[in-house]
Amino acid sequence: MKRLATVIIALLLLVSNMGLAQTKGGSRNYIVGFYNLENLFDTYNDPAKNDEEFLPEGKNKWTPAKYEKKIHNMARVIAAMAKDNGRYHTILAISEIENRMVVEDLVADPQIADANFQIIHYDGPDRRGVDVALLYNPKQFELLESVSIPYTFEGSQIEFTLTKEEQDYFRTRDILMVRGLIDGEMFAFFVTHTPSRVGGKGCDLRSRCGEIIYNYAQELEAKYPGIKIAAMGDMNDNPFDDSMAVWLHGREKMEEMTEKDWFNPFWSMLKAGYGSLCYQYEWNIYDQVLVNYNLTFAPEGGLKIQPIIKNTYYGRIFKKPFMIQQKGQFKGQPWRTFSNGAFIGGYSDHFPSYILISK
Repeated sequence: MKRLATVIIALLLLVSNMGLAQTKGGSRNYIVGFYNLENLFDTYNDPAKNDEEFLPEGKNKWTPAKYEKKIHNMARVIAAMAKDNGRYHTILAISEIENRMVVEDLVADPQIADANFQIIHYDGPDRRGVDVALLYNPKQFELLESVSIPYTFEGSQIEFTLTKEEQDYFRTRDILMVRGLIDGEMFAFFVTHTPSRVGGKGCDLRSRCGEIIYNYAQELEAKYPGIKIAAMGDMNDNPFDDSMAVWLHGREKMEEMTEKDWFNPFWSMLKAGYGSLCYQYEWNIYDQVLVNYNLTFAPEGGLKIQPIIKNTYYGRIFKKPFMIQQKGQFKGQPWRTFSNGAFIGGYSDHFPSYILISK
């Protein structure tokens, strides 16, 4: 009996030491991702926001009960990702949020409140009234600075279809940049929600987002040699489109990269049939996370992007049956909040995406 007790104690000590080594030895995994929350509006009228459709008396009859259901659903997805990964995200970028208050309600939901997510958000000029934001785990990420980068046309090398007058009137989401430390290494994260494809327009406008991020990242790399950078968001483009492949210098394969290029793990995944949203029954991956050269090819012992699916793919599109439309015209697609103008109580028209970084 004493021998059995000794073995049990030894095993408990071994497990305990393994956990300690994982925390202090630098072998911890960090999850970095993005989720388009599909119109997370509150129920109050804000004269500065285009929120009339999302009021109790508005087109969508956006009542407190529907809002609470929406918050619960978004938190359920974040909790499900944490359960799958064995940890909460270190960095979770989000889009289509009306204001800071809705994000505060989200992170306070009982399903994810124990994550203690901290919020970085700036009110932006978007005419739809939506912004981007970033949630971070303060136990894993030390915040150094954040900047809301305005979308402007000044200094661009792109030939735009908009006239000067149209450019002056144009308003879209700012690009969020957050810089800080993970495990003592410096990181920067860009969060964007590029201009819409509605009407078949805007490819040059989305390219401008890629150009802004790339130029700003180049400045960071010059100022902080070795800095590791990720750009994420709803790109409203696929990885092979100009905004990602030309202006953000995204590459499908690591071996194609120079030190000026970015690795886009979702390019090969799109080719393999993965998708984060479905439009007219065609799957796309607009929800992407790209990483710079330093995060792709880190020196020995440094944090870098790791394979996450079948030791082949470096990105993941997260979906569970409860997030998927199970019947009807859109069976198999993301179960969204509204369909044909009617509230159907779903989650989002996008699946979240993320990457894994580790040593």
